[in-house]
Amino acid sequence: MKPTEAVASTALNALSLVSGRLAGKGAFALFHMPLVRSRLRSSERELLDTARVGRVEVGGGKYAVTYRWGDGSRPVLLVHGWQSRASRLSGLVPGLLERGHSVVAFDAPAHGDAGGRGTTILDYRDIVSELHAEYGTFDCLIAHSMGVLGSFFGLRNGVVARKVVTISGVCDFDYLIEEFSAELSLRGSLKARLRDEIRANLFPDLPRDEVPFSLTDMAGTVRAPLLVIHDEDDSRIRVDQGRRIAEAFGDRARLVVTSGLGHRRILGDEEVVRTVLDFVSQDRRPADGADARAAVLD
Repeated sequence: MKPTEAVASTALNALSLVSGRLAGKGAFALFHMPLVRSRLRSSERELLDTARVGRVEVGGGKYAVTYRWGDGSRPVLLVHGWQSRASRLSGLVPGLLERGHSVVAFDAPAHGDAGGRGTTILDYRDIVSELHAEYGTFDCLIAHSMGVLGSFFGLRNGVVARKVVTISGVCDFDYLIEEFSAELSLRGSLKARLRDEIRANLFPDLPRDEVPFSLTDMAGTVRAPLLVIHDEDDSRIRVDQGRRIAEAFGDRARLVVTSGLGHRRILGDEEVVRTVLDFVSQDRRPADGADARAAVLD
């Protein structure tokens, strides 16, 4: 456990002995507060400087910083993950532009160059929805990590993409709760309080006997073909999350499992980038292909 997490763990667990309600609210606030803000890498700066920059307001004084390359036609949306930023997916931009696509990306609140201290899955939904309203149907939506969950929340609420790519993706919101609680060693009663706060603030219409949002419930809503890429050595989001996504979408999903790339290096891997670009450019194809370094699982 990192020092910052250790302090938070001690404080929240101690507070829960005095006031479970306050501890639950504190855990909920921390659940949506990135403890690290990724910095722009020098290798990403030149490309980012060529983007048209804007912003999307998401309420509560929060906003996302948006980036666009191209004229807006045949748009592809890139969605970053937790404690990340739009520029981490910049390796995909040149190839997409060469293939005639425009590229749209954003820094979510509390990430990259956007202001604020926290962001939620509702913010991701609203940002993706606003960009869809501006650019129309996306030729493809490409998301990483927690950005996958946020993007599908947008797709559930009317956003349309002809194809979808998930990289190191989260399938189940409940996975995030369990991982967060384990990292901070939250007491059982405090984890229950956190779940109550999440239901009240994020999923108020969800019956108590149902789990929070999961991509496994989306196969009937999202009809687009999927490319699901996950590394078997991902220590942040376990590969079983990728397998759950692919299994839920059946023969509309192609699952590519890589090795040795982990959670973040996978975004810059040349063969992963090539696989994504080929999927975006080609017509729909069955979920049974493989490349030199990846195993495709049925």
